[in-house]
Order: sequence, then C-alpha cells, then structure tokens
Amino acid sequence: MAGYLFKRAAASLIVIFAVITLTFVIMHAIPGSPFAGEKNLPPAVRKNITRKYALDQPVWRQYKTYISNLAVGDLGSSLRYGRRVNSIIGESFPVSAALGLAAVSLSLLIGIPAGIIAALRANKRADRAVTLLATAGLSIPNFVTASLLIYIFSVKLKLLPASFWGTPRHFILPVLSLTLLPASVIMRLTRSGVLEVLQQEYIVAARARGLSNCRILTKHVLRNAISPLVSYLGPLIAEILMGSFVIEHIFAIPGLGRYFVNSVFNRDYTLIMGLVVFYTTLLVIMNLVVDLAYSLTDPRIRLRSWRYEAAK
Repeated sequence: MAGYLFKRAAASLIVIFAVITLTFVIMHAIPGSPFAGEKNLPPAVRKNITRKYALDQPVWRQYKTYISNLAVGDLGSSLRYGRRVNSIIGESFPVSAALGLAAVSLSLLIGIPAGIIAALRANKRADRAVTLLATAGLSIPNFVTASLLIYIFSVKLKLLPASFWGTPRHFILPVLSLTLLPASVIMRLTRSGVLEVLQQEYIVAARARGLSNCRILTKHVLRNAISPLVSYLGPLIAEILMGSFVIEHIFAIPGLGRYFVNSVFNRDYTLIMGLVVFYTTLLVIMNLVVDLAYSLTDPRIRLRSWRYEAAK
C-alpha cells in the first residue's frame, strides 16, 4: 500500500505541474493585459503597475518566479483586489465548502434511499416515479431551479431570503438548488448498481439460505453496488466544494465561485493561477481518496493490492 501511495503521489504532482504549466501558457498567450480596461490610467502609471507585478518581464521568467514562489506555498497577490491569493482562498473557501458539504450530504440522503427503492420496486410505480424525478433533475439546469425556488419561497411566499449569506435560512435555497442534479445522478447510479447486484448468483444463494431481505440488502447488496457511486463522489465533492459559479452568483454568496468568474473577466493572472492550483490539488486529492475507498467497498480490490505488495 505504501508503494501504491508513493506512485499515486508522484503521478499527482506531475498532473498538477502539467495543469499549472498549461494554464500559465494559455493565459499569457491570450491578447491583452489585466489593466487593458483601465483607459484613464496615464502611461507612466500603467508602466509602473506593470513593473510592480513583473508583467514587463519575459514569460519564461514570470513562470520561473511563479513556480519558485509556489514551491513555498506563496500564490502571489491578486492584480485587481490587491490582496494575497492565499488570503482570498482562506476567506472564501469555507463558505463554498459549507455550501458544498450541505449539498452533497442532502444529495446522498435523497439519492441513495430513492435509488434503492426504485431498484427493489423495479418497473413498478415507485420505480417510475424515481426515474421521472431523476430525469427531471438531470434535464433542468441549476440556475432554472434556483430562479424557480426564489420565485416560490422568496417572492410569493416570502419565507426565505433570496440572496446574501450569514444565517441558516440563507443555506436552504442555494443548497436545494445545488442538490437536484447530483441527487438525480446518485439515484440512477444506486438503482443500476443495486439491480445489477440483485441478479448475481450469490444473492440467489443467500435467499436460498433463508437470509432476510434486509440482511441481504445491507450485507451483500449495498457494499457491492456503491462502487460506481464512489467513483462519482470524488469529482463531485471537489467541484461542489469549490463552489458553483452560477449558484453563488445568483444568491450573492461570497464564495470562491465569485472570485473565479471575476478573475477570468479581469484577466487577474495570479488569482486565476491560484484558484486553478487549488482546485486541481483538491480534485487530485479527492480522486486519491476515491481509489483508497475502493479497497473498503470492494474486497476484490483490497485482495489484489495485498497480493501485489506480497509479490514485491
């Protein structure tokens, strides 16, 4: 297992380095500059600002400086906000993380039971209802869901705030808006996984031994049926923890999504790079966690890993 972790860590560093390099090259290849929109700046002031942020240096030297600073954890200063990128991420990520964790938790609480019910009632009324709900969730964009929820609960019923952040009531509409799509995917993955496992011979043998349906479901079915779900959860958690750009914009939530969008429009090089590095690292870590989780959910993967280590 230690050898596997070392290889995955090395591969992850290569992936992160490649993403950083590619983003840096593309970002500087696009015409324009972060201060191109400041039409009222005198040429001397524009030149001083460019020199301050080392934008007058060759691209290769800027890249070398960035990598050197990144090696010690320094993501630089935002060109537009005048703040350290580390500080921006440290301040905004907890907001996006709280929103994302709530959405992921609610998606699991809705999606897994609904998928199990649909599988156990295959081709019956409950299955058709869950399938219809999942199809609707996959088809409706989250900004449409958000607008509809705001109209119903904020404009018409006046029960919940339509924007901003700070109290538990502000959580409800953004979390519901983020939950519909992943919950629908989880429903479908759980349903297909459970249906596939229920058709296996060892399930038939378990029933022949007189095991109850509850015991078969909890001991034999779920553990073998959730592998596709585990694969989906890694990228999903990384994406939602970074914040949904559209949802955070609609509800005026001060998370990372707002900074990501603004950094692209403002050509804020250091903020773009900092957020890309942070998101890539988070995604790589979540994928590694997913791979390790396979050994807990699928005994066959754990057995192959043990044999590999023993052979070495």
